[in-house]
Amino acid sequence: MIYTLTTNPAIDMNINTKTLKPSYVNRTDEVGYTPNGKGINVSFVLGHYGIESKILGFFGGFSGHYIVDEIKKRNFVIEPVWIDDEITRINIFINSNGEEYKLVNKGGNVNSEKQQELLKLIESKEDCTHLSISGSLPAGIEESYYHEILKICKEKGIEIILDISSKELKELLKYEPLLIKPNDDEIKEVFGMEITDENSVKEVMKHLHGLGAKNVLMTMGAKGLYFSNKEKIWFCDAPKITLLSSACSGDSCLAAFLSEWLMGKDIEYALKKASATGANVAESMAIGDLKKVDKYIESLNIKEVK
Repeated sequence: MIYTLTTNPAIDMNINTKTLKPSYVNRTDEVGYTPNGKGINVSFVLGHYGIESKILGFFGGFSGHYIVDEIKKRNFVIEPVWIDDEITRINIFINSNGEEYKLVNKGGNVNSEKQQELLKLIESKEDCTHLSISGSLPAGIEESYYHEILKICKEKGIEIILDISSKELKELLKYEPLLIKPNDDEIKEVFGMEITDENSVKEVMKHLHGLGAKNVLMTMGAKGLYFSNKEKIWFCDAPKITLLSSACSGDSCLAAFLSEWLMGKDIEYALKKASATGANVAESMAIGDLKKVDKYIESLNIKEVK
């Protein structure tokens, strides 16, 4: 069973407006509210593709209850750890005349007692074969918390999937995660390496594998994505779209890839499905309906990086 962990979930408020001016009453054209969090998105898209998963995370206040209720309405299994007297964050994404603005909040404080509650919950899961950890840490949790989670996974034989924007990622590779999904900006920020051409891609992949990563899915937005399993590197381009919101695209890309790759299916098709899904989500409000994925898959190209 795949479990997804979102330590810092959110309600995403997506706004479309023609005007965005200071000291002015800006009227919105469209507003949407969605239960969100990177791991939650992974579960939603896995579910869309017929793959079962269960959801873990910290939740608090009216916003936390909204997210949990909406998840249950969609028939997903969720086991929340409730944080007392705290409110799950609300993030705002604004699209105004093709420009995207992102207002992302820190999230409620999670005390040490609740942190331990989540660790014990993970430790109790006898059916967990894979744990996909996504997103940021909320207030009150140190980066060392990741090590506590990964130690439990290592002891229990749980395969680890990491999609985190943390400088601790470099140190976490010693636990030999099954898959990591950095983007090109995170490669620069965390590992100090810049993607400029295919030679630099090969150097990055060699470095990440050397640190312990078994497989690497590196996303580059509109420039496509790379996947390396240590033996080979593949590149898949990206469909051309009009960006509406990039908020959920990376998570959806990961989930689409996992829906094929974890089932032992064709890597090249998994990469096309990942690229197509990420693009379709980026041109939608929240995850959207994913109705263009099959069409986009037909237009994509794969090549092996020699």
